[in-house]
Amino acid sequence: MTASLLLALLLTAPQTAPANAQASTAPAAAAPTMEYAEAKRRSDADEASVTGPVHEDMTQRQSDLLDAGIAACARSELRDDFTPFTVVMQLDATGKVQQTWRQGGSPLAICLQRYVRDKTVFTPPKAPFFNSIEVSFTK
Repeated sequence: MTASLLLALLLTAPQTAPANAQASTAPAAAAPTMEYAEAKRRSDADEASVTGPVHEDMTQRQSDLLDAGIAACARSELRDDFTPFTVVMQLDATGKVQQTWRQGGSPLAICLQRYVRDKTVFTPPKAPFFNSIEVSFTK
């Protein structure tokens, strides 16, 4: 194959996502990707700042989102790994998930992270607002 033909093929080939693209839904033009630990720290701080009826609404809507996500991900091949996991979500002013981070690599964790993308959680008191769903299994 000639060098010019190879170059033409490379220039017209679709771009592939990096191997770690599952961990984030950040737009390509966004600032450098935040690490999970920083997103979780911000989630803990944002959630702690919410009190009263807004906190009750937030936790109820998190629970509803988790229930719907678990139902959507309830395929039998996803139910074998009961490793705890956390999904952190960055919400915009309307409560729509803009970006996600995940700690835990079980099939259920991956499915839930994919499920929450582009969902609306609740109307936060500020934007961006970081929110997380932590899942652990006990007997």
